[in-house]
Amino acid sequence: MRGVRFGIAVWAALICASSTVPLASTPQAANGTKTIPLLLEKDEGERRVVRGWPGHPDPGETFVLKVDPKNGGSSHLVFFTAEVPPGGAIDTHRHPGADEILFLQTGSARVYLGDAVRDVHAGATIFIPANTWISVTNTGKEVISFECVFSAPGFEQFMRETSALEGEKNVPLTQAENDALEKKHAHDVIYKEP
Repeated sequence: MRGVRFGIAVWAALICASSTVPLASTPQAANGTKTIPLLLEKDEGERRVVRGWPGHPDPGETFVLKVDPKNGGSSHLVFFTAEVPPGGAIDTHRHPGADEILFLQTGSARVYLGDAVRDVHAGATIFIPANTWISVTNTGKEVISFECVFSAPGFEQFMRETSALEGEKNVPLTQAENDALEKKHAHDVIYKEP
């Protein structure tokens, strides 16, 4: 009997709460934008191509921004997918303001994480605490597909500004543009000098 009364009280509280807050409302993120639930297939999202870098003028890898302040309105998380071709690499860098998780879906890689070096394979999870140096080199014969999750927004905006939407004209960055963007986003990403 006690459980029934508790159940009725909870049910009544839910009815009262639902009468004051419409069920169809969309929650607001801390940044004031509306959050939007998303269901995305593998290739869906904001598809972008990295612009050529000074010394590497050809356009780079394609990545897909899935969830961030612009896509879904998340004020807490960033999620994107990317690929690295055989012999390709993610240059040594660190993220001062966010933890990161990399999940390798396919391929083999050599990972330099802080003071550790390890060869990893499809299914590997790499946790990168904020301010930890990381680099990844594709050591296999197939493309590495990976997923990235960040604990705070910021880096995705750097990625946006150093890329073009897939299908748009892709102009390589000049050294001056590259330097200015790295300075502007120094709180999001710092690359180690070669």
